[in-house]
Amino acid sequence: MPSGLIALALGGFGIGLTEFLIAGLLPQVASSFAVSEAAAGRLISGYALSVAIGAIALTAATARLPRKQVLVGLVALFVIGNLLSAIAPSYPVMMLGRIVAALCHGSFFGIGSLVARDLVAPERKSRAVAVMFAGLTLANVLGVPFGALVGERWGWRAAFWAVTGIGVLALAGIVALVPHRTGRVPPPTALDGGFGSGPLPAVGLRAQLRAFRSWQVWLTLTATALGYGGMFGAFSYLAYTFTEVGGFSSADVAWLLMVYGVGLVVGNLVGGRAADHDRDRTLLLSLLGLTLTLAVFGLLAESAVASVILVFLMGVTGFAGVPGMITRVTDYAHGAALAASANVSASNVGNALGAWLGGLALTAGLGYTAPLYVGAGIVLASLLVMSVAAHRARSTADPSTTALPGHGR
Repeated sequence: MPSGLIALALGGFGIGLTEFLIAGLLPQVASSFAVSEAAAGRLISGYALSVAIGAIALTAATARLPRKQVLVGLVALFVIGNLLSAIAPSYPVMMLGRIVAALCHGSFFGIGSLVARDLVAPERKSRAVAVMFAGLTLANVLGVPFGALVGERWGWRAAFWAVTGIGVLALAGIVALVPHRTGRVPPPTALDGGFGSGPLPAVGLRAQLRAFRSWQVWLTLTATALGYGGMFGAFSYLAYTFTEVGGFSSADVAWLLMVYGVGLVVGNLVGGRAADHDRDRTLLLSLLGLTLTLAVFGLLAESAVASVILVFLMGVTGFAGVPGMITRVTDYAHGAALAASANVSASNVGNALGAWLGGLALTAGLGYTAPLYVGAGIVLASLLVMSVAAHRARSTADPSTTALPGHGR
């Protein structure tokens, strides 16, 4: 395993911590700045919105720069943002720190996924992406309890100082361990999406935008948004499902969410390996598995034992397709970093859509299992989109050249 992947995973871990730990610190932050709970909550929603914007804007702005140089700059931005949060004398400065840190999120995972696949042989590219995203999945498991523990013992600012330190270590690791250019580009093949692994050169913005003429890019982005949306629509209201339907106490929610997080880690690693053998089949099976898991969860939510098993399976099936989705969209986009970052933006758009639809179901009085069924329906739509994409890929001699009408092949 190339050491550069470990540096990328550490960066992903730090960025993931920044996203998740704030949830366990909101009461302290609200008290410190004398703001309402709703205002403190905007530190989360503001971060998510900035991720979606930054993923496209920063990737487009740095299109012609060397990818290692861009990654170093993004992690430096991450460090500055968390440092601002750690020393923030007021709520507006705290929000600024969250926005600055969030701007690097999407571009880091988009560009970093291209660098990760560049570090290994073509047949291991999805596994390489999975290793990088292992940092993010671990942060999902540890983020909230880490923030709550550090915040309780040393105050909420200490948590952001800790994340700043992790960012500095990741920055040093990327500088020292990620090569500027590695390997060579082998001849393109249909299996590899039309281009090889190896160093994917920086491409100008106009050339990157041409990648979006591909039907396969748009189908994959749509499947990503719907797949994430279905999972997040259910996840957003799991605490209510556990306590109001499953009979768990509020204190049980934390460890139940950690079970979900462990499932994310397992799904990420298993899905990355499976995608290197048969990517589209892995994506179809993971989406089918998530659809069934959410539907069965809705039926068996009153059972404590079933809830524990199903929340774990929800994590496994929910993240098993992530490495494959990323390599799929970048393959059909011929390595365009903008498409990789657009995949991150698509997932955030899906998250917002799923949470909104799940909330509508609750407001309509359909019960605390309704978000699970809504999520299953959204993921089913993702499965249908992915089925179309897979069928088109099988029926096209060179799947990397499938383009929108009016733009040739």
